[in-house]
Amino acid sequence: MEYLSGIVERITYNNEENGFSVIKIKSKGFADLVTIVGNLAAVNVGAVLRVKGEWKYDSKYGKQFSALDYRETVPATIAGIEKYLGSGLIKGIGPVYARRIVKHFKEDTLRVIEESADYLINVDGIGPKRVEMVKKAWQEQKEIKNVMLFLQSNGVSTAYAVKIYKTYGNESISIVKNNPYRLADDIWGIGFKTADKIARQLGFETNSPERCRSGLIYVLNELANDGHCFAYKEQLLAEAGKVLELEENLIETVLGFMVNEKSVISDEGDAIYLPPFFFSETGTAKRIKEILTGQKTFSQEDIGQILTELQRDFNLEYDQIQLEAIKSAVASKFMVLTGGPGTGKTTTILAIIRVFQKMGSIVLLAAPTGRAAKRMSETTGMEAKTIHRLLEYKPSEGYQKNAENLLKCDVLIIDETSMLDIILMYNLLKAVPDETVVIFVGDVDQLPSVGAGNVLKDIIDSNIIKVIELKRIFRQALGSTIITNAHRINKGQMPNLKGGRKSDFFFIEEEDPPKIAATIKSLCTQRLPNYYKVNPFEDIQVLCPMQRGEIGTQNLNLLLQEGLNPGDVVIKYGGTVFRLHDKVMQIKNNYDKNVFNGDIGIISKIELEDKTLKIRFDGNEVDYDATELDEVVLAYATTVHKSQGSEYQIVVAPFSLQHYMMLQRNLLYTCVTRAKKVLVLVGTKKAIGIAVNNNSIRQRNTMLAKRLAVN
Repeated sequence: MEYLSGIVERITYNNEENGFSVIKIKSKGFADLVTIVGNLAAVNVGAVLRVKGEWKYDSKYGKQFSALDYRETVPATIAGIEKYLGSGLIKGIGPVYARRIVKHFKEDTLRVIEESADYLINVDGIGPKRVEMVKKAWQEQKEIKNVMLFLQSNGVSTAYAVKIYKTYGNESISIVKNNPYRLADDIWGIGFKTADKIARQLGFETNSPERCRSGLIYVLNELANDGHCFAYKEQLLAEAGKVLELEENLIETVLGFMVNEKSVISDEGDAIYLPPFFFSETGTAKRIKEILTGQKTFSQEDIGQILTELQRDFNLEYDQIQLEAIKSAVASKFMVLTGGPGTGKTTTILAIIRVFQKMGSIVLLAAPTGRAAKRMSETTGMEAKTIHRLLEYKPSEGYQKNAENLLKCDVLIIDETSMLDIILMYNLLKAVPDETVVIFVGDVDQLPSVGAGNVLKDIIDSNIIKVIELKRIFRQALGSTIITNAHRINKGQMPNLKGGRKSDFFFIEEEDPPKIAATIKSLCTQRLPNYYKVNPFEDIQVLCPMQRGEIGTQNLNLLLQEGLNPGDVVIKYGGTVFRLHDKVMQIKNNYDKNVFNGDIGIISKIELEDKTLKIRFDGNEVDYDATELDEVVLAYATTVHKSQGSEYQIVVAPFSLQHYMMLQRNLLYTCVTRAKKVLVLVGTKKAIGIAVNNNSIRQRNTMLAKRLAVN
């Protein structure tokens, strides 16, 4: 082993996921900067390092020093101190303020910040607010560094140190030492495998009860992420056995303790639930039955005269199924209205709303996402809210509309109901008065919800609720190849791929994935914006069957960012570079910020000094710290699953054999029905044919239909 000392001049690469870094240091005795590689995630520019390691030769990058361990001291020179402070180490101090502070305090700068930070007020441009910010950040970075070094000494990634510190504060190290498996429960982004790695380093036995418990919870959460409300006991033990690499009888013993202490719930003999999913599923069934038997707040009327007036006023004629839907809505307590594109769902909903309004009823409208609610508002001319807004969600307080504080309405209409998972559905129904008429609108042939459950399908399958399916495609919709092809796909027929100058549905045949990617980049950055005179950020969306691969969302986002937004105001997180004006998507519900999984926004401001940014979601600007950027991804391209509830003027989508595992009919159908004006598929006829013919929808573990059907 050798030792190398020097000052960090720059950080060439830093991977937030595993802590691997490439840094350049200026070391005595070397004419050029020395490249050091290794786990150096806690290092900042300007720091003085003493590194333990060995020299290695890389065929591509040449001679490098491979670090096994390092020790850091604060810089001694004025230039070093300035570089150290200006590196982004402390929130509130960037290069500009670093220069001013060092000019004022010279060699005493770091001692002043450590011992007498209030003196910073004497520096030009620094006010009381920034002084407090610096004091807090200096203390935090010291604690964070302790956590990082503790994790690093146990051979694990340091990427999550900031999150651990934010969650546990000064108790971080003691909590991690006592039970590292808590990390998987408490901190988003740290899963069982990361916690298990830490536990192994800390000497926890592989058969410890804490490890078994965490492994079982991990498997149940993974199944929930795949849409399952519960796991069958045999399925759970088998999956946990693979994850834990332990005998099933030991895992079963721990599972028994967990059932007894109610940390999981066993139902129907072999169905194992995490409590939120059990109570949401049983609660949803109970609430639907209670609403079905509740008394209406208005008397039943003959609506024939109202329908005649509506058709005369709007110069249209409802067909028989639409008339049945309108009459059923008035006659029912709970109804589902379903149908594909172009079948008149919007016209029917409008008629239902107007009939109820003419009867003097209070009607509320809502949808699961901001985009779906906005579209509902545009088509009805009424306010439609997201379900979270309807229920008046407040961070740390929960839903303000609930069983004790009910919604005030006679009629509640929910659009895009296929997107609702079981937990959101239960929270919605808890706030609905028994007397209210509930109408769910949706397309059951689309992909099911991203969250657990298959709520709309289960409600339909229960046969206890009136279901009206609109089937007739109206004449004006028949002029759209998007709509006719969507119905062909839904029937298992190959779509018409001929296209034509006046068509709205185009197919570009290309087999080679790199060429598909290049074609999509050209379409989104030049061809489509130039021809249709549209804004590529707002009006064009790339939808992919998968995230990974050459024509998955991750790679296409990099290509499209390069083509559409090559700016130089950037902030980095992990392997992603976020630029000012980038199109991004929130990928987890963040109730504190009031932004939710699938929301799309634009980065409107980046503060390099403070390492913060603002993202504008539908007119609302939301603040993010750089450490929160694991909740956000680039969104020039997104998955078809994430596009549910949204419509885009132009959709471009790759469909290739590279996506073989995801080629399903409901995925292709959902993709096609997202496009309002133009759809362009790029790929092979064979891949599209496989998707059309594959109608084997993966079953989800749910018992809602069964619970509804039982009296």
